[in-house]
Amino acid sequence: MDLVLILLYYHLMTFHIITLFPESFSSYTSSSIIGRAVKDKKIKIKFYNPRQFTRDKHRRIDRKPFGGGPGMVIEALPVIKAIESVKRKVKKAKIIWLTPSGKQFDNVQADKFKKYSDLIIVCGRYEGIDSRVKKVFKVDEISVGPYVLTGGELPAMVILDCVARRIPGVLGKIESVEENRVASSDVYTRPEVFKYKNKSYKVPKVLLSGHHAKITEWRRK
Repeated sequence: MDLVLILLYYHLMTFHIITLFPESFSSYTSSSIIGRAVKDKKIKIKFYNPRQFTRDKHRRIDRKPFGGGPGMVIEALPVIKAIESVKRKVKKAKIIWLTPSGKQFDNVQADKFKKYSDLIIVCGRYEGIDSRVKKVFKVDEISVGPYVLTGGELPAMVILDCVARRIPGVLGKIESVEENRVASSDVYTRPEVFKYKNKSYKVPKVLLSGHHAKITEWRRK
């Protein structure tokens, strides 16, 4: 194994997540593949609550928007200080700014993000975060879909999962990443036939044939 492959294999990515609700991640990041990746030190996940960077004794971080409108806006300075606390420790980090108006997240983006040792993911809430943060830092504005969610925590989990599974060792075998192989959206396992309400359900014959070329062609279709 050459030096490049060794460095790639032992590549440790840290996800720095800026959120008002770090507790909302606990069940997901401690379970299954992501939980095992953390335990095996394939990835790290750190949380930064903007409330920790306020001077207000009540830890208030939201204010009414200028120009009027419903809801509240998260102040810029607590978020800026949260990002700064990360950047003081790491030399190069990609900042992901989650927003419904951002660039659509996909596998191409995930492959780009996995090359960084540190990802800072900023989760918005309420009516959003004061946009002046984006004047202080260079950010990638990202959306996980053409819809609006209550906050950025779910999109952050989507990005974390999609990027982490591309890191060598997280899935055990790199071939487990579906994008790296010919895969079908339909999958089958034993038994070959089962009955439900007097009707038989069978596995497609081609999957039982042992004919690899035909199986590959079936998967392509």
